Amino acid sequence: MNQKNILVLNCGSSSLKFAVITPHNQQVLIQGLAERLNTSQASIHYQLAEHGEKQSTQPNGSSHQGAIEAVLDILKQHGLLANLSGVGHRVVHGGEAYSESLLLNPDNIASLEKLHHLAPLHNPVNLLGIKAINTLLPNLPQVAVFDTAFHQTLPETAYLYGVPLELYQQHGVRRYGFHGTSYRYVSEKAAKLINKPLQDSHFLIAHLGNGCSACAIKHGRSVDTSMGLTPLEGLLMGTRSGDVDPGLIDFLCERLNLKLADVMAMLNKKSGLLGISGISNDMRETQLAAQQGDSRANLAVEIFAFRVARYLGALAVSLPSIDALIFTGGIGENDRLTRSLVLEHLSILGFELDGKLNQENGNATGRISLADSTLAMVVATDEELMIAMDTHALVAGLKE
Repeated sequence: MNQKNILVLNCGSSSLKFAVITPHNQQVLIQGLAERLNTSQASIHYQLAEHGEKQSTQPNGSSHQGAIEAVLDILKQHGLLANLSGVGHRVVHGGEAYSESLLLNPDNIASLEKLHHLAPLHNPVNLLGIKAINTLLPNLPQVAVFDTAFHQTLPETAYLYGVPLELYQQHGVRRYGFHGTSYRYVSEKAAKLINKPLQDSHFLIAHLGNGCSACAIKHGRSVDTSMGLTPLEGLLMGTRSGDVDPGLIDFLCERLNLKLADVMAMLNKKSGLLGISGISNDMRETQLAAQQGDSRANLAVEIFAFRVARYLGALAVSLPSIDALIFTGGIGENDRLTRSLVLEHLSILGFELDGKLNQENGNATGRISLADSTLAMVVATDEELMIAMDTHALVAGLKE
């Protein structure tokens, strides 16, 4: 039987992740990354599942349009273009309008453009990918999968800020949360691993990578999360500050004679691990420097872990019990030191690390805690697969 495949696109400001996935067996046929877009060093790296060798090429142009054209050429060369049934796009912000994935059409694409003010660094480039496919493959159905959709179940007590309510009513100022596609995938997988129905499961999840957030899952639904109106709020991240006193912005503008845009650039691009360590936004490089005696790097590692633990402790008040604390994302899945430091801070919640299991990044069920401890797990996320499955379901609905 000739199975149809889904192309998944994730457009960033200077990059483009892509994958082709067969939904019925969840097989990744090809995956790759176009990076340094909009520069003279633009390049594409990809890997075919059947060969496993990484290959590289250069797009004809450095724009997102040029990168997508090059990706489609790669798919055509390897016989993967003709068998696509749809394209799934990661779209960072869906506002309150979208609580689930969306089959795209001209009207709702126009509606998405009205949300650019909520994620000015992300949504416009997400829409670039959608428009590029409209131009290059106009007859192929497209689906938007939103980072924010999973968090639309937050109660008012969790999503409203302590500012005049009119700001929410008139301008949508509220906590939206992000990494929702990851949380949805990880919570579903974790429920299966602990052999418990998702609707009866209560999880704390830490999604830790260059961007970091944490979430409380109650009865399988998001009830609180660390990121807010934008992805800047919450945990310390690779280059983002996470939570700061809002008064800091005015202080820096006056004290250092900075413009608002300069301060926001500092908080988004020059803070976090990079700002504290003065070395790198990459946890691996920061830890290596700490091991070599760099005090600033060591401080960055310790602050990062403490902030994660502090947020998880706060999120725990939203749950009636904790079935598991789950680590996911690049740092969460691979960084043994960060996990051990976080759990050390959370001993008050009954967590005790199993050092051997932690070194192995978890056993067959993902467990990294002792048998008589509150359960802590490592569960690898797969946002691309979640996007592919949502896209397949919506595209298949067209044919019913």
